[in-house]
Amino acid sequence: MRRFGRRRRVPITVVGSLATAAVLAFVLAGRRHEFAAALGDATVWVLAVAVLLQVVALLGRSEAWHLSIEAAGGTVPRRALYRASSMGVLGALLNGQVAIAVRVGALRRSSPLVSPQVPTLVAAELPILAIEATLAALTSFTLVAPLGLPWWLPLVALAVIAAASAGLRQLALSTGRELWRGLTVLRKLNGGSRVIAFVLLAVFAQIFRNWVLLHAVGVDASFFDAIAVLIAVVTLSQLPVGPSVGAAAAVLILGRNGVAAAAAAGVLLTATGTVGGLCFLGWASADRIWSARRPRTDRGAKSDRPL
Repeated sequence: MRRFGRRRRVPITVVGSLATAAVLAFVLAGRRHEFAAALGDATVWVLAVAVLLQVVALLGRSEAWHLSIEAAGGTVPRRALYRASSMGVLGALLNGQVAIAVRVGALRRSSPLVSPQVPTLVAAELPILAIEATLAALTSFTLVAPLGLPWWLPLVALAVIAAASAGLRQLALSTGRELWRGLTVLRKLNGGSRVIAFVLLAVFAQIFRNWVLLHAVGVDASFFDAIAVLIAVVTLSQLPVGPSVGAAAAVLILGRNGVAAAAAAGVLLTATGTVGGLCFLGWASADRIWSARRPRTDRGAKSDRPL
């Protein structure tokens, strides 16, 4: 089944996206005017702030990845790593796992001599994922009321994540394998605290973006509701639901407060997230072109100097 899924990832994602969109269309049947009105309530300035917060989140996570790879022995220049990180925007259109694979592949292709091997690069993502999972477990109580979960389930999730984090810490102390080198940042107090700081920056930028957009369309959402939506988005993005993930997550968490407004907020989450990602990707493409032309310009300038 895993081999089947890897070989047919794109068709599966397309089918999953269409199925999710069909379910949302069914839920919104008869509420088109409410949905359109909610979309219209979001001003251009609010959307611009949401896009900016998405860019901040991408930059924060990219810097955390840079610190993790640097601790593992990589000497990739920051700009080159940011350019590789921006390629994950394309993979994120499918799901989160593809985004990681695209980032790692782009970095190995662009900087093969100064970046660690693929197992190390993959492992360098694990400390970041562990921090994000710990934050999700600590705030998973926000899912209890919206989803009707048992009150004790967040405690179980926190215990599981704590055990997994402790296991990563023990693996970080191991040596001799390329895979474990990616966890080196966990052995360094200063490096680990900086990674945590940048991951927190990225996460809080996403939470605040959720909160801003939910209020922009008229949903009376609390800060905890914005956290619950983020957890739902990240969880559903691991499934082949494609661009419908934002609307699906918002309706799942806040549909009881108005399906049309929640779906509108989810659509705006996806739209502003995509635009923010494309802004990051656009900068990376322009920087790549500029960096490629700069040596020629320098050589041309030198050749024009009088002898």
